Amino acid sequence: MTFRLVGARFALILIAATLPGVAEQLTLKKAVQLALNHSTTAVSAQADEQKAFASYLEARNAYIPSFSVGSGLGASWGIPLALAGSAPSLFNVNVQSIIYNPAQREFLRAARTEYNASQFQTKDQRNQAMQDTAATYTELVNWEQRLSRIQQERDSAETMEKAVSARVQEGIDKEVDLNKARLAAARSRLRFLQAQGSADVLRQHLAALTGVAAKEIQTVPGSIPEMPSVEQQQNLAEDAAKTSPAVQFADQRSIAATLRARGEHRAMLPSFDFAAQYARLTKFNNYEDFYLRFEPNSATIGVSIVFPFLNFSQRARARGADSDALKAKKQAESVRAQVSEETLKLQRSVAQLGAASEVANLEYQLAQSGLEAAQERDATGTGSLHELDDARTQASERYLVLQDTLIDLQRARIALLRSSGELEKWANSGTE
Repeated sequence: MTFRLVGARFALILIAATLPGVAEQLTLKKAVQLALNHSTTAVSAQADEQKAFASYLEARNAYIPSFSVGSGLGASWGIPLALAGSAPSLFNVNVQSIIYNPAQREFLRAARTEYNASQFQTKDQRNQAMQDTAATYTELVNWEQRLSRIQQERDSAETMEKAVSARVQEGIDKEVDLNKARLAAARSRLRFLQAQGSADVLRQHLAALTGVAAKEIQTVPGSIPEMPSVEQQQNLAEDAAKTSPAVQFADQRSIAATLRARGEHRAMLPSFDFAAQYARLTKFNNYEDFYLRFEPNSATIGVSIVFPFLNFSQRARARGADSDALKAKKQAESVRAQVSEETLKLQRSVAQLGAASEVANLEYQLAQSGLEAAQERDATGTGSLHELDDARTQASERYLVLQDTLIDLQRARIALLRSSGELEKWANSGTE
């Protein structure tokens, strides 16, 4: 009995392994979470953040004494000269660190500010990944719904083409009527292929964003949360200019450039460094021949003081750093103005697209009412087949216009959510 049970389980495992992949229900919230972990731009931004933090540690650790142990073995003739900066010795120990350095202090502050800037850059890249994923997901849902509708219209158009062809053969309709029916069927097939192609491209892009295989993605339209209302009286442009990660990143970069320029200027000020050295000397370097008393254990400890007076290269470097700081400041101002302007455009665009979608919806409702009336007349025998076909074509065109308007409105709303800093909150409010 035990062997039979094991054999049955093994057979089930083999059968499950040979079955094709089952589509995975992918909600909007889950898609966004996967994209944040899989996005190339988000991962690259995190790598830049880690690099900035390492640069900050490098500048900070200059104040921590560094130890090095080495050896300066070598033959000498005459007075023992320095070998690679140290006297020839069996082995030596060197210790050094910064005590007071005005330039290094500013460079340390600049490195810390650069690290803060990298954190804002990471947040901005995360927002970009979320926006791309949300826009792709919602548009894919729209195209899938549209594809089902267009497929029905294609089947109806092909049925109409066959009916008109039969009527032409019976002498009821003319050849021009058949050409019109063929044209309508060809247009419906073109629309179906376009919708299918758009859905496939969007599904492949969503797969690249999330890491889920395209054939395994099954969208969940109900997981898309309702869009928050947009009040045109709100000053979203000013709020975005204050809270946008892109603006904060540019501001921090500007501050860091100013601190670096200040550090280059302060490199002309005195600096104090701690230094110590121990060396174990050897007799075969002839120290006893040139010094009154040979001491194999030698050590030095003290402070190195530097007073820069003339350094024209450093002055030129400082002037170049001033130019970089001015450039960074103007770039930050430009980014702030650009974010404010784009947010205002999105806010107004949402209002305009909302009105356009209302118009498109009313036109579609009227066209749908006309189609229903034509279907009733055709059923009672008071209408013609061509009137029904024209009404169906008009309703189809109005439906496509409405869907295009809704896609544009959805994109604008998602972009506005990113500008206002509400995108992540909105995406996470959806169902799992």
